[in-house]
Amino acid sequence: MNSALLKKIVALFVLLLLFQALATGVFFSLAALQQDFGWHAIAQGALWSVLLAIVLSVTAATLIYVRLARRLSRVSAFARRIAMSDFSPRLSETRDTDELSVLETDLNRAAIHLGDDFAELERGRHELAAMLDAMQEGVVAINRDGHVRWSNAVMQRLAGTQIRAGRPLVHSVRDPEFLACVRAALTDRKLRLGRATSIAPGRIFEISAAPLSSGGALIVLHDVTSLESAQASRREFVANVSHELRTPLTSIQGYVETILEDPAPDPETNREFLGIILKNAIRMNRLTEDLLALATVESPNYKLSLLPTPASSLVNDAIQSMRAPALDAGIALENSGAPALSVMADVYAMHQVFGNLIQNSLKYAPEGRRIVVGAVAQDGNVCFTVRDFGPGIASEHLERIFERFYRVDKARSRESGGTGLGLAIVKHIVLAHGGRVWVESELGHGAAFQFTLPIAVQATADAPSTACA
Repeated sequence: MNSALLKKIVALFVLLLLFQALATGVFFSLAALQQDFGWHAIAQGALWSVLLAIVLSVTAATLIYVRLARRLSRVSAFARRIAMSDFSPRLSETRDTDELSVLETDLNRAAIHLGDDFAELERGRHELAAMLDAMQEGVVAINRDGHVRWSNAVMQRLAGTQIRAGRPLVHSVRDPEFLACVRAALTDRKLRLGRATSIAPGRIFEISAAPLSSGGALIVLHDVTSLESAQASRREFVANVSHELRTPLTSIQGYVETILEDPAPDPETNREFLGIILKNAIRMNRLTEDLLALATVESPNYKLSLLPTPASSLVNDAIQSMRAPALDAGIALENSGAPALSVMADVYAMHQVFGNLIQNSLKYAPEGRRIVVGAVAQDGNVCFTVRDFGPGIASEHLERIFERFYRVDKARSRESGGTGLGLAIVKHIVLAHGGRVWVESELGHGAAFQFTLPIAVQATADAPSTACA
């Protein structure tokens, strides 16, 4: 056996034999000097030499045993720490070359490799948990008994503090469609899809429940509320456009058929009918133009030519361009003034904004007979106002008035030829400028449509700030 430890023990045994022989030789030498060669003396000397050798052997063996026992105890304790995933301690290196030293060296190397592998696994686990927490979807894993194994931050926000590891999932989420998908994934071992509407108030989720190889399941919740809202808005938009186009088209078709079917047409009647046809054609043309304008400002490719423009210039140009239709309606356009500041604005886009706001006010201003346009400086912006003194707007309409096709008074708006898109166009243009738009109104006290534009860098930094009125 090529054991270094065994070699040490054999060498020690040989050494003890040599020591015994030496002791016996010394004894006989002393006996010879004393000329005492009796058998009794020889036996006594041999006995003492054997006893001395035994004492020395036991002492040496005890020392070797104690040393080995200590080393084996350290190795055993080290192995237990490794089994408990504690890889930080290390066995002390020795100069010995026996098998136990080799074992200690190998255990140290194994601990280093296991520690590195375990640290890498922990980093991967933390990265995976961070990625799952960063997802927009809610994710939860359960075991074969339906108990939660793990859930990400989104799922914890949806289910609240009730969802945690080891707790039955049914105690945290009660949506019937969700639970049906989970049960199907656990029993049928197939991917199940569904739709949940009661997990969070006002939100809609698509459910994906997939079986896991361990016997459990992984459930993913994808929030489709905004997508559903967009689809609903799209359907509503198409329905509104269809309705807005069908009304004038039906009118045009009816009057044209009446003219064609009249065997003896009256010139005055025909002229009246043609006037109605022209009015509806103009309305359709205006609707088409507004639809194109809205599609343009809502496009992600919509670009503005922003240039420093005096606020007073924008107010003056708006009043000049709309003075003729205001005079035709018997309305006075008044300028309440504007600060000597420049704003970052696209002049053509601002012409659309002021035109739509003043046109909207013209529909309701006759009761007040005037419209006031002006601007004031306000916290790094210029706040523009178009105020009328008509009947005002009820509070329940203020939040929705900038939506497409939303009308406060549908009959009056259609009678005046409105398309229901002007204020939506205003909102998108102002937002594209980095401003905001809103309306303030009370019934019987008119309405003030207001929007802000950022002051240009070249403008005076210490301009006085005034509340937008």
